Amino acid sequence: MMHLLVRLFVKDHEHTEKEEVRKAIGNLTAFVGVISNLFLCLFKFIAGSLAHSVSITADAINNLSDAGSSIISLISFRLSSRPADAKHPFGHARYECLASLLVAVLILFLGVEMGKESISKILHPQQIVSSWVALIVLFASILVKLWMFAYNRSYGKRVHSSLMEATAADSLSDALGTTAVFASTLLSPILHFNLDGYMGIIVAGFILYTGISLIRSALDDLLGKAPDPQLVDQIVDRIRKYDGVLGIHDMIVHDYGPNRLFVSVHVEVDYRKDIFESHDMIDNIEKEIKEEMGIETVVHMDPIKVDDALTNELRQLVRQVLDEVDPRLSFHDFRVVPGTTHTNLIFDVVVPFDLGCGDEELMKRITEHIHAYRTDCFAVITFDRAYTSDERREKV
Repeated sequence: MMHLLVRLFVKDHEHTEKEEVRKAIGNLTAFVGVISNLFLCLFKFIAGSLAHSVSITADAINNLSDAGSSIISLISFRLSSRPADAKHPFGHARYECLASLLVAVLILFLGVEMGKESISKILHPQQIVSSWVALIVLFASILVKLWMFAYNRSYGKRVHSSLMEATAADSLSDALGTTAVFASTLLSPILHFNLDGYMGIIVAGFILYTGISLIRSALDDLLGKAPDPQLVDQIVDRIRKYDGVLGIHDMIVHDYGPNRLFVSVHVEVDYRKDIFESHDMIDNIEKEIKEEMGIETVVHMDPIKVDDALTNELRQLVRQVLDEVDPRLSFHDFRVVPGTTHTNLIFDVVVPFDLGCGDEELMKRITEHIHAYRTDCFAVITFDRAYTSDERREKV
């Protein structure tokens, strides 16, 4: 159904990488969400009144809040699609993260209020009137919410919208909650025991869990989470296919929202190659990633020695030492400065965030291991943090 609506109302709907297409799909799904939730709210409120059920009435209020969330989505897609300007050169895509956070807060508020009302219903139960109208409305609501979950999840992934994925999670939670209310309405008259308040607690639990999960996800986006490993692999594969690339390090992915990715990365090249030839290769890498992945990329060129016997020998020594200290450690920008009394080994070490060892302690351990093999070598180390999860770091 949603695919048909998209084909009818969204021009050029297959090109979801276009901002105008993305905005149109977001507006359409949000509008459908508003209409669907308003109808569900109306019918559930009537059914809840007929059955004297607080859980059905609370579920109706939940749908009303979902309609409000869809209105927030409409506003968010309008704001986030605004072009970049002098004050916001990276665009306004993070409005979606803020909208997701607002939706999550509303969901949490609703969950708390519903929990309080359900506890009151447990303490002061009322007889539930068996109503086939209520059961039909609830069953239809479950189907509608599953449909909303499916299309929001599908298009959320296609247009890379955290807000639509949040709406999908909320719809699935609603479907599970309404299933609990349906069971309560069906079983309470049969068991001669009022399950209404208890099912209301279950629904409130679903809502609170969804709200907390959405807040975590929105905060991850706002604070800057680690990039998707698959995305990192795609970028690395595109860079490695060029013959002049000897190594890759210090990749940082900056995410300013959907279709607003920026990457900086260091690429190692042979110092003997003509600088114009290497620079031409760097330009081609940046151009390819921009055109085929839509990512603005800045590549820093690092010339390295590959034909010096001493350098290669000491590089292998450092690789062996780091494997002994911790196999997850990698290094780059390796240089050798020989002297009359000692030789300086200058390099950067990439440290995982979960290593559990401070820089000072790590320096001591690496130095001790190097001196166990070569007392005439001193280590001059700069410690970096692993900003991506690329498992194929250089093991030179």
